[in-house]
Amino acid sequence: MKNVRVAIWGFGAMGSGMAKMLLKKKGVDIVGVCDRNQARVGRSMYDVLGMERGDRPEVIINPNIDEVVTEGSCDVCLCATDSFTKSAFPRLKTVLEKKVNVISTAEEMAYPQAQNPELAAELDRIAKENGVSILGTGINPGLMMDLLVVCLTGCMVDVEHIEAKRVNSLSPFGPAVMEEQGVGITVEAFEKGVKDGTLAGHVGFAESIRMIGDAIGWKVEKFEQQMKPIVTTIDRKSPYGFAAAGNVAGVNMTGQGYVDGEVKIDMIHPQQIEPEMEGTETGDYITIKGTPAIHMANKPEVEGGLGTIAMCVNMIPHVINADPGLKTMLDLPVPRAIMGDMRDLVKR
Repeated sequence: MKNVRVAIWGFGAMGSGMAKMLLKKKGVDIVGVCDRNQARVGRSMYDVLGMERGDRPEVIINPNIDEVVTEGSCDVCLCATDSFTKSAFPRLKTVLEKKVNVISTAEEMAYPQAQNPELAAELDRIAKENGVSILGTGINPGLMMDLLVVCLTGCMVDVEHIEAKRVNSLSPFGPAVMEEQGVGITVEAFEKGVKDGTLAGHVGFAESIRMIGDAIGWKVEKFEQQMKPIVTTIDRKSPYGFAAAGNVAGVNMTGQGYVDGEVKIDMIHPQQIEPEMEGTETGDYITIKGTPAIHMANKPEVEGGLGTIAMCVNMIPHVINADPGLKTMLDLPVPRAIMGDMRDLVKR
């Protein structure tokens, strides 16, 4: 039986992390990497990762996706390049039209029908025409503040209100996330960015709220979100970000989903680089009012970088096995760690 063949598009913090995880798994090969960063182009994937190649075939990082991914060259492509459906769409379309399954880290792709129904329908059409499937996933959205919430409602007779809270560290994430969160900028620049819409903050509240609502039968009629800066009193430095004292170390995001004129879903998500430097403890919390009530707490948080990497890798067999089309985490088997041979999970 042939190994599962994987290509990776985007070799920053998430893409390279997925590669490291895949190289430790059985029954899977990385057959190509596409990245346009000149510091990585033309280099061996193994040299960039700082890992021994052993008897594995060489993989040279190539900036041209048309040379990395061709029809029949791989079973799935992990796309770790964007946060938004609109910006990710051309890349996703390119891979799907090569008849290759796709897993995207783009936050909005976790439930693209929430804000981009037309693009979602187009991706579904393209995937079906080419006989492949596409999924957007990660730690959040993808699991902690949506799928896990949905799973916990499975033991409830009724649900009255849902609150999902994630207090997390941004430190493992790359430059794109630092920019989206406003890490390192002044409070004035932050407020301006919120006002003119150039600062994204956490991407995914709309998707998580719609996913939860659709899953349990709540018609979410209105969505709102708010952004406030988390200002550091000391210098903080992470691998991909820096915030001087007095500047922004992260963002406190809150969001609400309205059902029948009432707030039925609350999202609370303060995230910043190196939170422990000022005494902030990370954690994941789900509180569901209803019968029976749910109070779940996990401390510290599930690390965002590792969680996203693992979610994407662990969903590979389920995406390969899926019927053609656009999928969400509601459509596929529940995620689980792959501790054996990945080939055993793929239906041939």
